[in-house]
Parts: sequence; structure tokens; C-alpha cells
Amino acid sequence: AVVAWALLSAPTFAQTYTNCNPLKRTDCPPDSALGKTVDINFSSASDSFTAEGEITYGSDGASFTVAKQGDSPKITSKWYIMFGQVDIELQAAPGQGIVSSFFLQSDCLDEIDWEWLGGDNAQVQSNYFGKGNTATHDRGAFHANPGNHDGFQKYSIIWTSEQIAWQINGQTVRTLIPENANGQYPQTPMMIRIGAWAGGDPNNDQGTIDWAGGLTDYNKGPYTMKVKSLKVQDYSTGSQYVYGDTSGTWQSIKSNGGTINGGGSPVEADAPGITSAATGAPVPFTPHTTSPYTRPSVYPWVPDTTVVAVPTTTYGNYPGLPSGWTVSDSGKVVPPSLAPVS
Repeated sequence: AVVAWALLSAPTFAQTYTNCNPLKRTDCPPDSALGKTVDINFSSASDSFTAEGEITYGSDGASFTVAKQGDSPKITSKWYIMFGQVDIELQAAPGQGIVSSFFLQSDCLDEIDWEWLGGDNAQVQSNYFGKGNTATHDRGAFHANPGNHDGFQKYSIIWTSEQIAWQINGQTVRTLIPENANGQYPQTPMMIRIGAWAGGDPNNDQGTIDWAGGLTDYNKGPYTMKVKSLKVQDYSTGSQYVYGDTSGTWQSIKSNGGTINGGGSPVEADAPGITSAATGAPVPFTPHTTSPYTRPSVYPWVPDTTVVAVPTTTYGNYPGLPSGWTVSDSGKVVPPSLAPVS
């Protein structure tokens, strides 16, 4: 995988960067493809994911805990999907300034998000980005979601070449079609990321703190997000997804050993097409000339490379599957039949 999370020396400054953007260079490694449907139970750690930070597992699933400055527990899938449906059973973390996140993201920074604020037990935010573009900040929307801190609910992203649908407990609350995305429709292979962090940390940018709902009081913690299960259906098939050129269009993506499938007809022909401009939902923050942040995507933040140095490109830290390895229906990583099992 070509995206890595890094926690800088300043506490809770979460950074996303792409080790190799296939829109800017042609030697990026291919993306390991899921190519099937898997059901993952988080009563124990899944080897389909790379984990960072304080995460524990038990009968109520994976617990992502923020207890002190610098805590930012997260997991990243070792494979990608190329259009598909992802359903997660999640209980958001309470606590002023705490952010719980579940999203899809590609090597070239296409992104589809769900995000919850620890100070708001009644709403959830949806968002999307295309190729990391932040020229406009009108993509976010808030949706009624009472009790998201109190128990598990199911949240879904249904992503096809013709429509994205965000669903809560099976009910569509937002849709997006390419024609309404101003040229920023997400359409490249996506990995899955889940995590929690303190947007209200006092070392964060003031705009981040304001959006997150205020300063985080670590003395009142710890604050825990829980994930019980994840079902992922990859609409495409094969072992690897490869960028055929630098256009970033879904038609340019190739599959090794399989087929790129767009996903068919829209899920909801008449579903709501909500934007923050239409609903009056607040934009997370407005970047200032002195801000190191260049986008309002709540988690993670992408630094302006003219202000914050991006780590040197390395391909050794990709969390993708080794060549020939596959994934079972339960999400267990399986080595090639003739390879030794370590």
C-alpha cells in the first residue's frame, strides 16, 4: 500500500502522505486487490490490517483508545477494493474534541469518509475528496445519528462508478453522482482506514480544535471507539490493481487476473444529494496563510509540504499483501499453498 500514517513530534498532529502518487510517477507498485467479499470479526486482531497505537480486542470488538496526548490508534487494510460496499458496526468515542473516523482512501488521495465528534451524540459527518483537491470546502454534510456514542450502529459506504451512497442502519442519507462532484468523483482503488484521535488537542491548529468541538480534557478520559465487525465486498476481481496511466480515471485502472467492475446501477435513484452548502452544516475550518493544513478533511490532515516536510519516499513500509498471498472469506491472510508458513 502506498499511503502511510505518521505521527509527528507535536502530539496528535496526524499526517497522511502518499509514498508514491501514481498520477505523478509511473513506477509505483501495484495495489494488492481484495477481489472478493470478506466478513471480519474484530473480537481478535485481523491480519488483514496493519495496526498502530493502543488497540485491544474482546467480545465487544476492537477498542481504539485515546488516553493521552499523542494517542492516535488506527488500522489500515493490506488490500484495496475497486468499487464495492463496506459495512461497519461501530460505536463512536465520546469526549469533547475526540474524533472517530472510518474512510476509504486511494494512493492518489481519492477519499470517502464517515466521521463522528465525541461532543455530538446526535450527528455524523459524511465527506469525500477527489485527488486531494481542496479548492472548495463544500463537500461535508451532517446527518442525524442519535446515540452514536451509546451503542453499535451499522454504517455503510456503497461505491460504484455511477454513485456513492452513505447509509446508516440500511437507510440512505446521502448520495453523490459524478456529475455533481465538480470533477472530483472518487474512482481509484481504495484501502480502508479506521481510527480515533484528539482533534481538540491544545497543540492542534485552532480551526481543528473549533471543528472538533473544543479542547480535549485528557483527565476525563480515556476515550474509546469500538468496532465490532466489518464486511467488505470488492466489486472488481483479480490479484492486483494497476494504474494504466496518470489520468486517475476508473477506466484507466487495470486488474491483474481479473476484471474492473463498475458496480451497476445507482443504489438510490431519488436519494438525497446533501452538501454542507445545502444543509448549512459547518465547514471544519477555513485554511489561513499561516496554517500548515491544506484541506478540511477531518482525519487525517494533509500538511502543506512547503511548511511541513514529508518523509522521504520508501516502498518498504507498504502494508500490501506479498505476491501470491490471498484473503479468506473471514479476512485471514493466506500464503501461497507451496510457500512456507512462518
